Amino acid sequence: MQYLTGATIPRRTFLRGLGATVSLPFLDAMVPAGRGLGAAADGPTRMVAIEMVHGAAGSNAWGRTKNYWSPAQTGRDFDLSPSALSPLDPFRKYLTIVSDTDIEPAEATKPKEIGGDHFRSSATFLTQSHPRQTEGSDIFVGESLDQMFAKRFGQETPIPSMQLCIENVDQSGGCAYGYACVYTDTISWASPTDPLPMVRDPRVAFDQLFGAGGSPGERASRRQVNKSILDFITGRVSQLKRQLGPADLIRLDRYLEHVRELERRIERVEVQNRSGEGRELPEAPAGVPDSFQEHVQLMFDLQALAFASDVTRVFSFKMGRDSSARVFPGSGVNKPFHPASHHGGNEKNITDFAEINRYHVGMLPYFLERLESTMEGDTHLLDRTMIIYGSPMGDPNVHNHKRCPLFVAGGANGGLEGNLHLRADPGTPMANVMLSLAHRLGLDDMERLGNSTGDFSLAP
Repeated sequence: MQYLTGATIPRRTFLRGLGATVSLPFLDAMVPAGRGLGAAADGPTRMVAIEMVHGAAGSNAWGRTKNYWSPAQTGRDFDLSPSALSPLDPFRKYLTIVSDTDIEPAEATKPKEIGGDHFRSSATFLTQSHPRQTEGSDIFVGESLDQMFAKRFGQETPIPSMQLCIENVDQSGGCAYGYACVYTDTISWASPTDPLPMVRDPRVAFDQLFGAGGSPGERASRRQVNKSILDFITGRVSQLKRQLGPADLIRLDRYLEHVRELERRIERVEVQNRSGEGRELPEAPAGVPDSFQEHVQLMFDLQALAFASDVTRVFSFKMGRDSSARVFPGSGVNKPFHPASHHGGNEKNITDFAEINRYHVGMLPYFLERLESTMEGDTHLLDRTMIIYGSPMGDPNVHNHKRCPLFVAGGANGGLEGNLHLRADPGTPMANVMLSLAHRLGLDDMERLGNSTGDFSLAP
């Protein structure tokens, strides 16, 4: 460790100036003298929960024979190439696939609930609980896994958790089939009656993470003078640099450049969207790119920077919305998402939907690469993170919740072995897997989640 003054910088250090608050990444100078980088071995675990709505082509009977979601082989010697998970092959050592679990709480339990799957499903993903059918204020479902983790391990950070989304989720009141819109608007529930709003605009998320101005007026004024938040902390950065050794100087410069570049990218999106040119998403805020891929990457970069600076350790990320008519040209399929998901059992249509699934999963390697390239002590953030990716629906054509897509990426601080495909017995609740993941996250005393019946073994 090379720290010029011999003193130790507190891990929770901020650079402040005129409304900007920037947390520092992990530096050698934060390790007490004589302990070495091994002192960071017990660094905090991070959690990300990603919901991609409306099931998968591989949950259909014919799609399953083609291995359109998960591979044919279980264990460690599996071939991802036919599946929607093929983009993850470079990261297979961090990949745990659990196939064929069900989310029974998302099913209708009485006749008047039939048909409401779109407006019920998202609320079940992390709660594994059945939502109360209501369009009023008496909403009720369950506490979500991300919030359980945040309450236990997120209270030391400036922001206990953050909730992000890609599509519009700002509806209110009732949606359809007697369900309040909030059930489909969010996947994060602080309690059975307390849904948490999700942030769609990267600018809003950036300002939350980096304290860019104490009020909307201050933020607007700063942007009018065309200054970066880093311009307001230049003096503090210079002062800090005089105390750091060469390795820390490189880490700090790289981190601050990532912050500045992210800020520039958001600004470019805003300038383009305010130019008066036609937009593909005319209803979206100026900070929201028309490009799905660009939007997702901005959100992943925000998460990576937040983890690097330990501003928060918990994200939930809703990447779609049920009944979305969005088209994803990058998938090679020019059908709107929701109509494509209702494939009618037609083999060509099922194959098209599988390509959309593959495209969505293909967004994740960008994030995994960012985490793997960000060091924290003697390891990187991908080793420290658990990323849960799945859908609360199975075969979208019939709106069932059987054989729902689910995989986990990352090392979770040694909690996950990776390079593993497990296939559940028929009828196994996804809640059993979520319960086991909670235990791997350090929630050892949790006895039940939703309709769980016990642990699901994550061993080969």
